[in-house]
Amino acid sequence: MSFAAGQAGSPVGAGEDTASVAGGSRPATGQSLAWVERARLSPKRWMITLSIFAAASFLVSVICLQFGAEAIGFTQAIRIIFQTFRQDQAGIESAGPAGIILMQVRLPRVLLAFMVGACLASVGVGLQALLRNPLADPYVLGISSGAALGAGVAVLLGLTGSVLAFSALPLCAMVGGLLSVLVVYRIAASYGYLPMHTLLLAGVILNAIFSALLMFITSILEPNRSFGMMAWLMGTLTAPDYPALLVLACYLLVGILVLFRQASSLNLLTLGEEAARSLGVEVDTVKKTVFFTSALLTGAVVSVSGMIGFIGMVIPHAIRMTTGADHRLLFPASALVGGMFLMAADTVARTLLAPGEIPVGVVTALAGGPFFMYLLMARKGMVA
Repeated sequence: MSFAAGQAGSPVGAGEDTASVAGGSRPATGQSLAWVERARLSPKRWMITLSIFAAASFLVSVICLQFGAEAIGFTQAIRIIFQTFRQDQAGIESAGPAGIILMQVRLPRVLLAFMVGACLASVGVGLQALLRNPLADPYVLGISSGAALGAGVAVLLGLTGSVLAFSALPLCAMVGGLLSVLVVYRIAASYGYLPMHTLLLAGVILNAIFSALLMFITSILEPNRSFGMMAWLMGTLTAPDYPALLVLACYLLVGILVLFRQASSLNLLTLGEEAARSLGVEVDTVKKTVFFTSALLTGAVVSVSGMIGFIGMVIPHAIRMTTGADHRLLFPASALVGGMFLMAADTVARTLLAPGEIPVGVVTALAGGPFFMYLLMARKGMVA
């Protein structure tokens, strides 16, 4: 990712330019080139900021590993992890029950929480940039509800096996997310271009329709399956095996990198579509890339975690207020903080009523809702 002066960004200290872009407004077209020239992101600041967030994420992950039905000390957790990496399965067994709990239950779940949180936050950054709306997230365009509907249809039809070595449930969820984007995109494209307000309205309508269909599917399932479906819809993380975790990590990493590569173009889009086109941005290509990548990522995430809200909305919003609106920094910073936030939320969900659990989506909503309200009160006028 280049940090040349000619690329757009909004570092801390950019003054009114940063505030105006973060708030959804933009400088006049005649001032665009001057704004781009002034807005710079130095490699040093980029590295220092991400290093701080990465270190904080690692610290939070180690802390999260300690808590559960059985407490594991900080030094004990570190020792078990390093012992396992040296001795593999023998290291887990030699550590006793604590080693099995830590390495086979908690660590996979903490890693899954980090990946899901990072993915949702990254998708939120991309959608907020395209729609120039800080309230946008995967739910706004109906992507999450479409993915959930796809997974719900798979459960209803009993499609719990594999198709060409791929699990049917994630595939159906991704198809549902893509279907949602295709319908929204088709409605908006009927105007001859992609008006943002039409995308938003179509997404809200489609979200309502898909949610109603999902509730219908839940109501006609057998009681035990219906209960499991409701728990999944509220957001639930379970400990996957490491091979499945590795496949998911590779898939999500590729998708997040695709979004990250659009950072400079999204910076220029904050100036307005016409200004971005005059600066060489293929606006429609960027829109398609972000929309369809967001659909694929959201489908994969929903299939393994259910409906987890507020991360894609609150995290990018908060990071934009602290680091600025430059997407070259906003994407990776939001991913790290989103992962950190969901790790902490999942730890609260599985320990507050241990040995029982609270759906993690409930925790994120209870934490994210008031926090987002605070952000809005702290920055009046940010959402016009």
